[in-house]
Amino acid sequence: MEPKRWHTREDSGIRLDREGRWWHDGERIDHPKIVEAFNQGVRPDESGRFKLFFGNDWCFIEVEDAAYQVLSVSRDATLELSDRSNEKLDPQTLSVETEGVFRCRVKAGRAAARFSRSAQAQLGELIEEREGRLWLGGVPLLLEPAR
Repeated sequence: MEPKRWHTREDSGIRLDREGRWWHDGERIDHPKIVEAFNQGVRPDESGRFKLFFGNDWCFIEVEDAAYQVLSVSRDATLELSDRSNEKLDPQTLSVETEGVFRCRVKAGRAAARFSRSAQAQLGELIEEREGRLWLGGVPLLLEPAR
């Protein structure tokens, strides 16, 4: 029998992987209400680390890649994030990973967000190509059009 591992706020054993899945001590957390509560409780701190708030308690967590997922994009380029907040996309922070997944900066630039497949499709509907450049809402993007 393995000894019980004691956790602290500094070493919670909680991890958010690059696909937006939650883990605790190597075990995947699948319960929908816990996943939703964890998604809503993530907040960046001043030092660039992430805290997970759960009720009146909090702890630091390991974030493998992006702390947030973009769930949807409205016609006016407002993002719905995995913490259920909404914020306007800053087109200048938009980038594409080598796998072709869009990402951007959120939370006043303090955190990264990866686009879900559906959000990426919605964003694609808003991007226009003009004169060999990509545009979003009248703002030129720093991305290269696909060839």
